[in-house]
Amino acid sequence: MVSRQTKTTLAFVVLGTLLWLVTIALTDVQWIQWAVLIGVGVLAPTVLNERTAQRG
Repeated sequence: MVSRQTKTTLAFVVLGTLLWLVTIALTDVQWIQWAVLIGVGVLAPTVLNERTAQRG
């Protein structure tokens, strides 16, 4: 069985990748592209999973 944390992380990785591709199409500024990829694909699910783990 796949844990809820893994499902959350996978969803954010997919969302981050899609937003990164959209950002590539919209801007040539690389730091913005990487900020979207890392922020949505890595940092957001990490923070969300940590907060939900602290609650229960």
